Amino acid sequence: MIASFLAKTNKMEILSKIASFLAKTAQNKKIILFDGVCNLCDSSVQFIIKHDKKDVFRFVALQSELGIEICNYIGIDRSKIDSIILYNPGVAYYYKSSAVLEICDELGGIYSLVSFFKILPEKIRNYIYDYIAKNRYKWYGKKESCMIPTPELKAKFL
Repeated sequence: MIASFLAKTNKMEILSKIASFLAKTAQNKKIILFDGVCNLCDSSVQFIIKHDKKDVFRFVALQSELGIEICNYIGIDRSKIDSIILYNPGVAYYYKSSAVLEICDELGGIYSLVSFFKILPEKIRNYIYDYIAKNRYKWYGKKESCMIPTPELKAKFL
């Protein structure tokens, strides 16, 4: 009984710390959780950083301690999702094709035209997404470890 209470208390403390951290560091920002060892994902992050003119996004590798804690905080079972996640703290989260479409919407300009694909049922979009995700290491390769951001980009990563 005491162990259960302590486990709950510890979990609640951790969740509270995560919420507090996100409120301070990612205020009015959307967080993109990505596969930090995937070359396709890394290229996508670099593309988003380059085109994020409104400075909306912050990035966290899914494999990082914070990435794992955020997934736990929002209730995502990482063993069932090997995907990009867009988390808008206190509002909503999106994953797979929905995350990609929301990110393109937020980038604006010509990239918002990708939203056209929202007319397709999510099941069809995610089938295509899953096919690419399943083959991404084969097609684009994999890194031994997560990318270390340059000093100029450090502010973009949590």
